[in-house]
Amino acid sequence: MPPANVPNVLTVGRILLVPVFIIALLERTETGDDVAAAVFVVASATDFVDGWLARRSEQISSFGKLADPLADKLLVGGAMVALVHLDRLALWVAVVVIGRELVVQLARTFAARQGEVIAAAWLGKWKAAIQMLVILLLILVVPSPGWLDALVYAMVAITLWSGADYFLGMRRAMRSGDATAAT
Repeated sequence: MPPANVPNVLTVGRILLVPVFIIALLERTETGDDVAAAVFVVASATDFVDGWLARRSEQISSFGKLADPLADKLLVGGAMVALVHLDRLALWVAVVVIGRELVVQLARTFAARQGEVIAAAWLGKWKAAIQMLVILLLILVVPSPGWLDALVYAMVAITLWSGADYFLGMRRAMRSGDATAAT
């Protein structure tokens, strides 16, 4: 059972908001996109608030270090699949982003089984923020103008860059036996 603290409750709440968000986004109503955007903003905000609270109140837990990135992957992955279904995002973009997220999550799980909990680095935090911004814009700005298409390409680039950075940090951490080397 995860430690019951506010950051962990926010993380679990974000996971529970994912299906609500996806249903709202896929619902073919006048307000579906607006509701989906609002739920997405709330869920995205919990990503930043839970980490800040955990650090500030010294309630960082192994559960939070593993569940927080998983919640992000579910939110971003679900959004990408729904946006592809709605023809608002190219399939290859979703495959690259979701593929990177799955590989990093599998690596994070492997490291945890080896006794290493690899926290997200600053580049991973920027990647998450950019992904969430792009997803929000793809929900709200239909059809997608050229500047938003360029932002999608920038998102893909930072996603790949942060993945490479994660694996380099993980390699250093696993070699030295110090999980802080990847942060």
